[in-house]
Amino acid sequence: MTADHRDADPSDDGEAGNPLGAGTVGAEGNELVAGVLAIDAGNSKTDVAIVTATGTVLGTARGEGFRPYLAGPDAAIDRLAEIVAEAAAAAELPLDHGPLVTHASACLANADLPVEERELQQAIAARGWSRTTVVANDTFALLRAGTDAPRGVAVVCGAGINCVGLLPDGRTARFPALGQITGDWGGGGGISLEVMWSSVRAEDGRGAATTLAAAVADHFGLDSAGAVAEAVHLGELPEGRLHELVPVLFRCAEAGDAIALELVHRQAEEITTLAGVALQRLDLLDTPADVVLGGGVLAARQPLLLDAVAELLAVRAPLARPRVVTTPPVVGAALLGLDHLAAAQLGGGPAAQAKLRAAYGE
Repeated sequence: MTADHRDADPSDDGEAGNPLGAGTVGAEGNELVAGVLAIDAGNSKTDVAIVTATGTVLGTARGEGFRPYLAGPDAAIDRLAEIVAEAAAAAELPLDHGPLVTHASACLANADLPVEERELQQAIAARGWSRTTVVANDTFALLRAGTDAPRGVAVVCGAGINCVGLLPDGRTARFPALGQITGDWGGGGGISLEVMWSSVRAEDGRGAATTLAAAVADHFGLDSAGAVAEAVHLGELPEGRLHELVPVLFRCAEAGDAIALELVHRQAEEITTLAGVALQRLDLLDTPADVVLGGGVLAARQPLLLDAVAELLAVRAPLARPRVVTTPPVVGAALLGLDHLAAAQLGGGPAAQAKLRAAYGE
């Protein structure tokens, strides 16, 4: 397989060196701040930071998650605009006097396909917050937060699972990450369903015995795993609460339950497969490269899972350097923005990036 190249945007100015492209031209005129509007918009929360080209954080804000599939893209960006306004107010900057910053770096959940990124990029550029705008999937923010340069691979295993890779010359490796329909398995959603599947089958005789069944029932205070399934079906138990079964799985695995151990190992294999394929696409299998691991399932630092990932990755990519990163992803979005400024010789170099990390306690 070969590495992917981002499709050219009609408004791309051809500027070389930007790892995720030169972006879409937005507002004209002089910006209030020579710097970056960094946006990390996940499913559950959105973080915004205004950062100067020298790495000073002027203002931040946090709001609800970015879910255009529920409210529609326009409504989602309207809500995003409110959070940007809060960050501007924190920085004591007006939003009605031309572009706020030089460049907007927006890493967004649910921007899974290049076409979705382009559409959101154009919509955000039209808001006039910056002279140029780049939108990327939010996994790129995790990747950049965990690396010293835009080079490496990141696997996020949270509610779902995704993987991206990036090289400084703009080559990327990525997956559709649309769920089972595009071959994805794992994350809190996938794991919890597998726990329920194994538990109910153990109770009714279709599957092997597992301590997961009793643990599931006990966790929700019901008589059986089957009763949990019925409660979800009848709307008595929110389906979203099934994500609580991830730590239940790890407890059973640590106690030696064979089914639980099998599920943990399957998740480790999936994480390693994603990372290995991305490294291969970027020709990084045989050279030292960072593999950044993040998201709630990995950030919990469960030894059984992390040890299995390390062992499997050592076989597939012996020179890879796996590490769990808990740096706020908005730092990664800001670093991508500073990379953009550095490529255009507008600041944003190593000293600015180090100052930014220091502001977040890195």
